[in-house]
Amino acid sequence: MRSPIMKHVPIALIYSRLLIGFGIILLSISHVNHYSFIAITLLSIGLLTDIFDGIIARKLNISSEKLRRLDSGVDQVFFISVAVATYIQCPDFFKANLIKLIVLGTFEVSTYILSYIKFKKEIATHSIGAKIWTLVLFSTLVEIIVHCESVVLFELCLWIGLATRVEILAIVFTLKKWTNDVPTIYHAVKLRQGKEINRNKLFNG
Repeated sequence: MRSPIMKHVPIALIYSRLLIGFGIILLSISHVNHYSFIAITLLSIGLLTDIFDGIIARKLNISSEKLRRLDSGVDQVFFISVAVATYIQCPDFFKANLIKLIVLGTFEVSTYILSYIKFKKEIATHSIGAKIWTLVLFSTLVEIIVHCESVVLFELCLWIGLATRVEILAIVFTLKKWTNDVPTIYHAVKLRQGKEINRNKLFNG
């Protein structure tokens, strides 16, 4: 028999990312010693909470639309917080890549705008592509935190980010009704046709 406390673990992991994100900003503003090491450690912990909150929720059969929407929203705040903290430490990198970052940010915002216009809800597709991009984004942020620069990895992050945002836009366009956990555009097409889709029990759905 599972402990009732276990049911609160996923949501605790989600909210912990908010604390971690804001904590990294405070550490950056304070210019603490060994900032890079501490920030990367906290960023890694945040990534692990993002991976395991959904896995644990599905294992406990408590994964819900509300939880998945909360997860998506907190993910945005977490990575924006890390980006803000990194900007404080490495402003020249952001200034040098301002146009690219604006383009990427515009595509990201557009996915939310389209979802709100069409469904009156934020996106929570948790697509496979988006998960891959999260790992690339994590690696890119680590490199920037350590060196205050990134060339090849940043370009990879940029183009994967744009490609996955385009896919999410296509998914939102394709769906007839709001649906969370849509692995790919292929699955969105099947849902539009009224067909059942297979989701990975460990990572999706």
